[in-house]
Amino acid sequence: VQLVESGGGLVQPGGSLRLSCAASGFTFSNYLMSWYRQAPGKEREWVGDITTVGGSTNYADSVKGRFTMSRDNAKNTVYLQMNNLKPEDTAVYYCFARRGVASYWGQGTQVTVSS
Repeated sequence: VQLVESGGGLVQPGGSLRLSCAASGFTFSNYLMSWYRQAPGKEREWVGDITTVGGSTNYADSVKGRFTMSRDNAKNTVYLQMNNLKPEDTAVYYCFARRGVASYWGQGTQVTVSS
């Protein structure tokens, strides 16, 4: 089982990034997919999730209206489009897959928002 995030980097405030998480080793389409983030010295926090079929999404209040999740079950990939980024969005971003008691984490990708 693997979850591999990509797309992180350094961006100026107000900029955009698109994170990807490529899954393998399990039936991706059956899993709820989520993004979490962890800033230095802080606990990991939930960013949002997307359901298996239909792709309904939910977001933390801190990112609502700026971040959008999507998934492509044919490519076993989930995305996080991040717009209007703020310095407080700086964190390591992790994708997370869950179905019942089974769950998997990716290794994370760093996002730094700074001028």
